[in-house]
Amino acid sequence: MSGMNEIILEAKGIYKSFSGVPVLQDVHFDVRKGEVHALMGENGAGKSTLIKIITGVYSKDAGTIEWEGKPVEINNYQDCQKLGVACIYQELSVIPPLTVAQNVFLGREPRTFGLIDYAKMNRMTQELIDRYQFPLHPATLVENLGMGQRQLIEILKGLSQNSKLLIMDEPTASLSGKEAETLFHIIETLRSEGVSVIYISHRLEEVYRLSDRLTILRDGQNAAVLNREEIVPKKVIATMIGKIVDESAGSKKMLHSDDTAPVRLEVKDLTDPADRYRHISFQVHRGEILGLGGLIGAGRTEVVRAIYGVDKAKSGEVILDGQKMNPSPKTSIAAGIGFVPEDRRSQGFIPLLSTTRNIALTNYDIIRKKGAAVSYADELAMSKKAIKDIDIRPADPDKEVGVMSGGNQQKVVLGKWLMRDLKLLIVDEPTAGIDVGAKNEIYEILENLAKQGVAIILVSSDLQELIRVSHRILVMRKGDVVKEFKNEIVTQSRVLSAGQGILDEEEAQA
Repeated sequence: MSGMNEIILEAKGIYKSFSGVPVLQDVHFDVRKGEVHALMGENGAGKSTLIKIITGVYSKDAGTIEWEGKPVEINNYQDCQKLGVACIYQELSVIPPLTVAQNVFLGREPRTFGLIDYAKMNRMTQELIDRYQFPLHPATLVENLGMGQRQLIEILKGLSQNSKLLIMDEPTASLSGKEAETLFHIIETLRSEGVSVIYISHRLEEVYRLSDRLTILRDGQNAAVLNREEIVPKKVIATMIGKIVDESAGSKKMLHSDDTAPVRLEVKDLTDPADRYRHISFQVHRGEILGLGGLIGAGRTEVVRAIYGVDKAKSGEVILDGQKMNPSPKTSIAAGIGFVPEDRRSQGFIPLLSTTRNIALTNYDIIRKKGAAVSYADELAMSKKAIKDIDIRPADPDKEVGVMSGGNQQKVVLGKWLMRDLKLLIVDEPTAGIDVGAKNEIYEILENLAKQGVAIILVSSDLQELIRVSHRILVMRKGDVVKEFKNEIVTQSRVLSAGQGILDEEEAQA
């Protein structure tokens, strides 16, 4: 074997389970020299587990990994780097106060007489930059660079170690269109230089554009390996979701929204200063759960943060119950708007504080109304009510929230809003990383709130969740609302197709 078909990495018969639950079963994945091999699958299909096994973060329960035709044991990231594999994660490891060159050669600085040779380091970095035509300069401080360029430094770091295989995990999730274009050109240059790339992405158009082959995982198993000419968007979506699933509960539903209910929230022509979303207009009625779908990076989180006032929009209006708002967290809380952010650990609760204190955080105005001073007894009474109302476990008001399970942490985050006279609740990815039982409880909480007349905006990447909980669904793509599903039958593949920019069967025939 030589040339294009030479296999550089092959993983075969990979099994992996966590506490008895299989996550990967008999998975096969191989990468050829100088190819871009994409890896796709829904959330939870096993993509990241497979990559963590290849990079030595997890150990496999069974199976073998071969590098250039020989079996290898990869027990940590160092083993991986020695072979010539570099991983570019979303959580970048660049160090902002250092220069580009210092980051590229961190821990491997060229030395002369024991001292770091900065001139040589800058020269070596410049050679790499020239070879792959990166829009970077060796002496620039990284803190002055945007996300896209920081990612390119990670790639340079890999190339400086003569990596033969680069693994890119959702590399465009936080990039602008222009930065993504630069990345695509660089990937094409790498391929022509014989470097292999594993490209993990939710975005079909990127996979369609870049990949020579595509492996699709579904429920921890190989669903398909497609060659370039077989990568047809419709086929890919059907394979990812699986035909069988579409008939089962939670993937197909008739949507019902009540247009006669009063409008609780109206958003008019909301536009972002950084152009991450533009001219967004929609209404949410009392008692309605409006689902917001679309791919990661479509602008959904940015829109809801602007409605709540965490970030300022450039223009547009937010109107609650007929009153124009000037959104800020303070005015939103006072007006009865609750917000459960996507990253609950850093934004939703304070891990070291107890359930009682976390629930009191947004509610001191109510607690204070009862008496001049805030008493612990008042806080405790409220906390006990929340624990009882939504079954927070352990039912211990003094328990630190940071040590609870994800589902219970999320209930605490929800609980602090349920103690208020809520008008609108915004929830961003409410059940990410939460087990099935707790998911159902959170859905029940949302459904009960809607029954009480609260309007809810639900941002979710979990298609099953979006379809199950929503009364109406808006799909965003690249900063625009591209589709509304309302009073019609909706399936996972229709929502996913809209988010990927593919026409619906129904529309295609129209």
